[in-house]
Amino acid sequence: MSHHKPARIERRQLIVSILNSRIPVFNATAYADGGFRDVSDQHLLGGWSVVFFYPADFSFVCPTELADLASLHDEFRAVQTEIYSVSTDTHFSHKAWHDTSDAVSAIQFPMLGDPSGQVTRGFGVMIEETGLAERATFLINPEGVIKAIEISDGSVGRDARDLLRKVKAAQWVAANPGDVCPARWVLGADTLKPSAKLVGQI
Repeated sequence: MSHHKPARIERRQLIVSILNSRIPVFNATAYADGGFRDVSDQHLLGGWSVVFFYPADFSFVCPTELADLASLHDEFRAVQTEIYSVSTDTHFSHKAWHDTSDAVSAIQFPMLGDPSGQVTRGFGVMIEETGLAERATFLINPEGVIKAIEISDGSVGRDARDLLRKVKAAQWVAANPGDVCPARWVLGADTLKPSAKLVGQI
């Protein structure tokens, strides 16, 4: 899963270019709350969202990541942020995995099926050689604008706690124009206000 040909430069440029742009238009069917429901780009507007791509159901690193997210789902919701996981499996596969995996059964957020690859290609993270999604995370503001992107090799799992920290940082700077968050910033810590006086002082 982690061994595929290097990405074409066009796809890399697409990934970079969509930072601070609006999310692509999409429609998908998700497994959520014990049933199936439609999810589109419109459902992501009005609140903060995390779109969490992973390569495949019934795999190895993926269930550890999703269980990690599930363990913090209430904390994401406490800061008005919903999680949407996406893979190129079907919503039926998501249900079967949710029903049989101890780790995945804890998930309460929508699990989007993307067998056509519409969502994955729209976000620029399809591995065309395998038909699988990159291990990619997108943080999206209430206006549908992408504010952070993280992409890891398929063999490297992500950290839900640090993702939650980034959500809080993005929300802080959105609510406090002129502030920026330094490395390892956590809610309650000092922020910075860039100015000529700070040049060379940090």
